[in-house]
Amino acid sequence: MKWNIAKLGQVTERIRNGLNISQASDAGGLPITRIETISNQVIDPGKFGFAGIQEGDKADWYLKSGEILFSHINSEERIGNSALYEGIPYPLVHGMNLLSLTPDETKILPKFLLYFARSMQFHQSLKPIIKRAVNQASVSIGNLRTIDIPLPLLSEQRRIVEILDQADALRKKRAEADAKAARILPTLFYKMFGDPATNPKGWPTVRIQDLVTSIERRDPTLQPDNIFIYIDIAGVDGKTGIIVEMKELLGAAAPSRARQVIRENDVIVSTVRPYLRATALVPKHLDNEICSTGFCVLRARKGRGFGFLYALSRLQWFTDQINARARGASYPAVTDGDILNLAIPCPDQTKTHEAFNAQVLGMLSLQKRRDTSAKAIQNLFASLLHRTFTGDLTAKWREAHIKELLAEIEQQSKYLNQDQMV
Repeated sequence: MKWNIAKLGQVTERIRNGLNISQASDAGGLPITRIETISNQVIDPGKFGFAGIQEGDKADWYLKSGEILFSHINSEERIGNSALYEGIPYPLVHGMNLLSLTPDETKILPKFLLYFARSMQFHQSLKPIIKRAVNQASVSIGNLRTIDIPLPLLSEQRRIVEILDQADALRKKRAEADAKAARILPTLFYKMFGDPATNPKGWPTVRIQDLVTSIERRDPTLQPDNIFIYIDIAGVDGKTGIIVEMKELLGAAAPSRARQVIRENDVIVSTVRPYLRATALVPKHLDNEICSTGFCVLRARKGRGFGFLYALSRLQWFTDQINARARGASYPAVTDGDILNLAIPCPDQTKTHEAFNAQVLGMLSLQKRRDTSAKAIQNLFASLLHRTFTGDLTAKWREAHIKELLAEIEQQSKYLNQDQMV
């Protein structure tokens, strides 16, 4: 028995843009989701902004449980990031770079639609309809409605969601373990150096610029036929503090921002949207490559530890300090000077720094193994999604329940045919 194929517009009651409104400076407005709120198919309340409207002014815009948030204006690789809104105790609206999709639950389960939005098949369907611009890409509502979606019967959708939920729970448990591991580095820092906010160990206070040395610059376009590795801000995972993506480019294709030479154990700190915590330690295999001028590159002076600088950059205290210096409402940023002039307590003890360097490198080695394992789990889940939407995952289940399913087929076809006639 083959599945019906429907258009996304046929199985959603509504697809709408988010609000294009000013952000309140404090919690006096209404919580609003932004692009940064969507991470690994989860809506992160810790990253909510506040819209400059009061409750009651836009009640029609409150998200409803079961709606899908969909990133439709973003960098091309992040177009399609989605999450299911399952309700919170207070009203929530969504920002203009997100769409909300309201599933028609007589035809499709919200979680089934979410899993489809995470599948390779869906993202392949997105590629032809993405409109590309210089700094971002977008998908229109009209084009999104035309995407084909395989539509099993609701009973089979429930079975699919049950299987995928079980697999996703294992993936989430791994992510939770990784999140706990991410807290090890701040713990090590506080144990060795104390809280920089209170300086309980009485270390002398210095500015970051006193701990670092100058870096080189190189213009790859001067060697147009040479290949180089480029790290931009999107290539750093703010949650883990590691470089996860690099671009291999010809010198002739080098962006104007590709100018800073990085060395092993440099610490790179994004000066754009500092709340995203895009900081990383440069590994050995990226020595002498190029990073964006959107990073402030911290190269530790002799005797002053790169481990200290890296762990410092991962502290929430550091993020808060840099955030407080950011300028610009929609695209907040700091300068290298804002970072270099930050005053911090730091010991002038070479052995202490060397010991902490070793601890940091050991921790990052373990993290690399965890990342390898996490990628394997992600690949297995992606394979499971692919099997789902080819119909292979539940093929035997369909055969075992064919009699019950036949009764549903006529009703589903009637719904879809009615939509085609409207």
